[in-house]
Amino acid sequence: MSVSDPVEKPSHYTAHPSGVECITITEHMSFLRGNAMKYLWRADHKGGLEDLRKARWYIDREIANLEKKP
Repeated sequence: MSVSDPVEKPSHYTAHPSGVECITITEHMSFLRGNAMKYLWRADHKGGLEDLRKARWYIDREIANLEKKP
């Protein structure tokens, strides 16, 4: 069993059944997509509905940016 550390290994980022830590995935994404994934990843363990709304905000911003591109 791993020990949770709020800075180095927060429990809400390491609770996924796969055992994969959120940052392992998100560090390969753009900022906006990575933040959306972060909030989706932790929603059941930390912020619930608020985290889902934050994820949506980042996704909407990413979509808006993509729509501006030619």
